[in-house]
Amino acid sequence: MMENSRRNFIKNTALVTAASALTGPASVATSQTREMAGYAQDGGMKFCLAHFFGMDPNRIALSKQMNVLGAVGGINPQSVGLGNVKNWEYEAIVAVRDFWAKHGITYRVIEGPPSLYEKTKLGLDGKDQEIETFIRFIQNLSKAGIDTVCYNWMPVISWARTKLDKPSRGGALVSSFDYEDVKDKPLTQYGDFTHDTMWKNLEYFLKAVVPEAEKVGVKLALHPDDPPVDKIQGIPRIMTSSNAFKRLIEIVPSESNGITLCQGTFATMGEDIPSAIKYFGSRKKIHFVHFRDVRGNKNNFEETFHDDGKTDMYEAMKTYYEVGFRGPMRPDHVPTVAGDSNEHAGYSNYGALFAIGYMRGLVESIAKAHRA
Repeated sequence: MMENSRRNFIKNTALVTAASALTGPASVATSQTREMAGYAQDGGMKFCLAHFFGMDPNRIALSKQMNVLGAVGGINPQSVGLGNVKNWEYEAIVAVRDFWAKHGITYRVIEGPPSLYEKTKLGLDGKDQEIETFIRFIQNLSKAGIDTVCYNWMPVISWARTKLDKPSRGGALVSSFDYEDVKDKPLTQYGDFTHDTMWKNLEYFLKAVVPEAEKVGVKLALHPDDPPVDKIQGIPRIMTSSNAFKRLIEIVPSESNGITLCQGTFATMGEDIPSAIKYFGSRKKIHFVHFRDVRGNKNNFEETFHDDGKTDMYEAMKTYYEVGFRGPMRPDHVPTVAGDSNEHAGYSNYGALFAIGYMRGLVESIAKAHRA
């Protein structure tokens, strides 16, 4: 099985020099004007691209050319020329933020936050130190003007796929998952855990962190377990249904305690996507959106082009718009198309072009219909 942790996605390479060549003479005011124009173009939503594999100058250029002026990713001090600075420290956060600002791009969401690993999620010795560091991290984020953190509750085995190059429409490559390929794999080094234990550990974390996030205005956006199966190698998956997320937001009621609505994962759960958007959106609990689609169910599915899955994507976008969601949204897990590399499966640049064009077409038609 190919197991890909979102945490590992944040191992950026140091391409700062090449990316810096993209900086143009446009003033900060001009960049801000373009950014606001992009939000108007996107129905007030803040379209973003994920940058998980270094400061790729081509991806940065494409972001600017598409007028997608929001970035999502981790904090990697080395990628911006810092040496021994920890990734949760203010200096590192500001350096990454300023790198993007120099290119006219706003760093909107931290996805793959530091100091939130096995000790916290499995309730092991050292969890309190991890949580204390995480709190300092969100305090530093707030000081730097970044207000959204996408995290998950998938220890040891995070984002998991059994194939990363399944042929799809026209020979494009997509990722897929088949539970039959993993159901008999042995326990991990951590042994067997119960779902009740995982919920207790999540509650412990939320009660410690949410009040501190609320104090500094940071929104915590929990991502669903992907794939949303019951258990893999002894590690339970608890964020696997809308009911689980309803339970989440009641554990510590707060504006800071919300969700990442990853459409593809909710679709593999078998949930009705517009209904989920309406429920959580009307309660202002959607802090971040992964706009993608799939074909299949939680035990056997594959990613698809945005116009080729099982979800009514127009109705989904329409529901976001109508419930008043105006937060960050990014395409997720796009196919690798002709002329692009599958080195980073799900995050090809050309695939992102198709995804953004499709998303923008949806939201423009919806916004225009509401103005009519």
